[in-house]
Amino acid sequence: MTMQSPLKAKPLRNPGQGQDEELQRIFDDEAFPYFWFPAVLIVLAAVEWLAYIRDFPRQPVVYTIVAAIAAVLGAVRLFQIRKRVQRLKLGRDGERAVGQFLERLRVDGARIFHDIPGDGFSLDHVVISTHGLFVIETKTWSKRSPDDRATFDGTRLLVGGRTPSRDPIRQVRAASDWLGRTLEESTGKRLPVRGVVVFPGWFVEPMTADAKRDVWVLEPKALPAFIDREPRLLSDADVALAAFHLGRHVRTAE
Repeated sequence: MTMQSPLKAKPLRNPGQGQDEELQRIFDDEAFPYFWFPAVLIVLAAVEWLAYIRDFPRQPVVYTIVAAIAAVLGAVRLFQIRKRVQRLKLGRDGERAVGQFLERLRVDGARIFHDIPGDGFSLDHVVISTHGLFVIETKTWSKRSPDDRATFDGTRLLVGGRTPSRDPIRQVRAASDWLGRTLEESTGKRLPVRGVVVFPGWFVEPMTADAKRDVWVLEPKALPAFIDREPRLLSDADVALAAFHLGRHVRTAE
């Protein structure tokens, strides 16, 4: 008798789920071999030394050299992997913090989605409300100084006084455009989508009126007030329609 799952649809993704999956992949595919391979060679070297001490015809020096080389290479590789893991954990924790914060918007009828798969990328969070659709890109970046801050004048983004090597503004604009086109294809409606970049733990300089017209750059706690000040652009039916089609996209993309 074939057992079937009682669930009729796959669950939606959690905040930071992409980072969790990547962390698991790194451990399984990249980090783990650098643990067991040097360990095996070290055990072989120990056996050789034992045989050598007991006058068995062994070659401990050869095994020791090989084990030492493997241990050094493994340590170097693990150090490199550790840095990647730290970056992923930082990003995951930031997405979780922002995602949990966004969940409060459900009280006002907003629909919240996390870790939406796109075409070779993912959207960290999407808020669907009567004030429009908001694509939220979370940037949990380390600070060089406790006084570092982020500023955006509508054209140029500075983070800690520097221009980021990867432009979050261009990234969230592309993500917003993709979401608008994707939902238009499935709903037949062009829904208003705004891109938002949030910096958890950073002080973000207030934006000018001109800077607010396109992409928002905010601290996460400022987002609800910004959304509430927007005019009502969608009906409750449109909110439900967009949420249904985005949810279906997430489930089929899985």
